[in-house]
Amino acid sequence: MLELLANCTFPPPGTEVTCAVSGGADSMTLMILAVAAGCNVTAVHVDHRLRSGSDREGNVVAGAARRFGAAFRSETIDVGDGPNLEARARDARYAVLPADVMTGHTADDQAETMLLNLMRGASSSGLAAMRPGFRRPLLALRRASTEDLCRTLELTVVDDPSNRDPAYLRNRVRHELLPAMNALARRDLVPVLTRQSGLLRDDADLLDELAAALDPTDAKQLAAAPLPLARRAVRRWLATDHPPDAATVDRVLRVAGGLASGCDIGAGRRVERSRQRLRLFGNPTNTPSR
Repeated sequence: MLELLANCTFPPPGTEVTCAVSGGADSMTLMILAVAAGCNVTAVHVDHRLRSGSDREGNVVAGAARRFGAAFRSETIDVGDGPNLEARARDARYAVLPADVMTGHTADDQAETMLLNLMRGASSSGLAAMRPGFRRPLLALRRASTEDLCRTLELTVVDDPSNRDPAYLRNRVRHELLPAMNALARRDLVPVLTRQSGLLRDDADLLDELAAALDPTDAKQLAAAPLPLARRAVRRWLATDHPPDAATVDRVLRVAGGLASGCDIGAGRRVERSRQRLRLFGNPTNTPSR
């Protein structure tokens, strides 16, 4: 445990923390190491009611919490049938968890996330994947290490069959794409991908800091700025739940450069240029905003 803890990013001893614990090896290790780090831990199990017997998985987590000295709470949600099940289940799960909840994501999850974002056409910010810190204290650990710890402690863990379902793209990345890449490269690429995500995160943070000095509504300033900074300024200005795509950002920059008087940016919103200023119309208050 001490060796694993040396590579984790838990907050100081005595900190009250909530761990999302599904019962798998990663989340069980999260709870165990959080207790070992001296945190006051509450383990929360969320039952999505998506398969038979899912209610019993909470009992497995509750037993482990008692064994290692963590408080326990169970939440039940009803996701229901319909499309985008994975995304809806994730949203429903986080809705019943505190905003600062800890998760058991590992370096393997980080590599998978980077590849998923690459396939979706993400910018360097997306390729930076998940940000290390207190909320994801296991990001430097490998999935094999969490499984080894649970075996060593003779701890019963939950086997979620959905983690092998090829209907989910992440599972195909995990079980097909990454192994194929490893075979082609003749080495384990998870450390390479996680290192690259860290380098991209540092670059993205610097560019974001520089772009924050730009006024995205000043068309002349935006048009004169270096393109990477201008893109970031526009992306930050227009972001709602998700940042705008590259094509939308490019349309706004054409407006800033005087190549168009305005453009639609989706979701009923529009950017227009007047007297060297860009104005956003169609936001929730239905008034122009900066």
